[in-house]
Amino acid sequence: MENTLALIMAGGHCKRMDIFCRHKAKSALSFAGDRRLIDIPLSNSLHSKCKNTGVLVDYHRISLSMYLNRWFNTYGSSRTFHILEPKYGAYQGNADSVYQNIDFLRKNPADLVLVVSGDTIYKMDYSKMVDFHRKSGADVTIGVTAVPIEAAQRFGVVAVDDNLKVMSFFEKPEIPQSNLISMGIYVFNKQLLIRRLAEDAAITSSPHDFGHAILPRMVRQNNVAAFMFREYWRDTSNPQVYYDTNMELLPETPSFAIDGSWPILTEPSPLEPPRVTVKGSVQNSVISPGCVIKGQVLNSVLSPGVWVDEEAVVRDSVIMSNSFIGYHSVVDHCILSEGVNVGRLCYLGFGGSVTRGEGVTVLGDQVTVPPHTAIGRNCKLLPHTGLSDFTRKVITSDSVMSPLPSRKSFEMDEIARNANRNLRVFRTVD
Repeated sequence: MENTLALIMAGGHCKRMDIFCRHKAKSALSFAGDRRLIDIPLSNSLHSKCKNTGVLVDYHRISLSMYLNRWFNTYGSSRTFHILEPKYGAYQGNADSVYQNIDFLRKNPADLVLVVSGDTIYKMDYSKMVDFHRKSGADVTIGVTAVPIEAAQRFGVVAVDDNLKVMSFFEKPEIPQSNLISMGIYVFNKQLLIRRLAEDAAITSSPHDFGHAILPRMVRQNNVAAFMFREYWRDTSNPQVYYDTNMELLPETPSFAIDGSWPILTEPSPLEPPRVTVKGSVQNSVISPGCVIKGQVLNSVLSPGVWVDEEAVVRDSVIMSNSFIGYHSVVDHCILSEGVNVGRLCYLGFGGSVTRGEGVTVLGDQVTVPPHTAIGRNCKLLPHTGLSDFTRKVITSDSVMSPLPSRKSFEMDEIARNANRNLRVFRTVD
């Protein structure tokens, strides 16, 4: 890995995950409680002994850059690290993110460039893929994995021959010809990558995207190899998949382990260990630092600073940082984003029994749910939906709610949030 530059593409804003990403890049989204998605490629890079790493940031780049600096101050002292921002306003595609930093590539002494996504879930020793690339004599190597054929159309679909030479590459085809898909991990010969990026930049109609433009063209013109990856890999492309991947952490032998011999590293938490009171209980769940559990938590993943009040029940749910579940409320099969405030005696996720993971109800950042409110399955409440936006006590399944564009709604949200902050100051743990 001495002559390989690793580039992590961490600047994107995923439209399908917009309910969670209004104020952060997707790669900064929490995962497994106190981790973030960006921790995964950072940890893979460190364990693979990548000495030279750049992270391409764009969307809400300031907060992400601050986090990256803290991460590398903790774990990356022996490595060269660069945060690479857009030169011209914003990146116009993931290939453009690399092209805008082409001077950095030219000056870097590496002869190979490893390009990886900043928001997929897997563990890989990148050095094995780099070794495969060198031995194959390819111009570019694509990391590929197998998925059910019915899911392949959501990805870049790859067809290979018996020697793992890539014969075709189609981004999100309506009818996939293969169940092999791109993982968003590539190894390029640097000089050829620079040339192909410059050619693409000159095409005004190009989407400047690796999957839509760069790789299909290289398959036609260059020697492209496929590196087969047969272990766990997930793309958190929508809230349901995000929910499922978090739930897959909970079995006694999980499909994806956060710790172990290849741990997913994150910045050390300044918060106290989680507290479970005499009346509280936790079963088969991930509980992060700063959490206070006075009620019951079952089969769930809680990020730092979550408060579950007395008699409250959190079941089969993912709760992000600094959310509050009020007295005697039930949260069932839900994802609650950051800073959600659920009032007393609420029921979120009510309805007929469903298989775990189906019909998940999603609440965006800073949603405030009034007391005595019931919200059904498969509902979506957009960020900052507040007290005055609830015109009825029962929100039926499959509903979508958004904040009313009124000053009153904004003011009532602020009152509720401030009241919640003040309550936290004076609460004591039994």
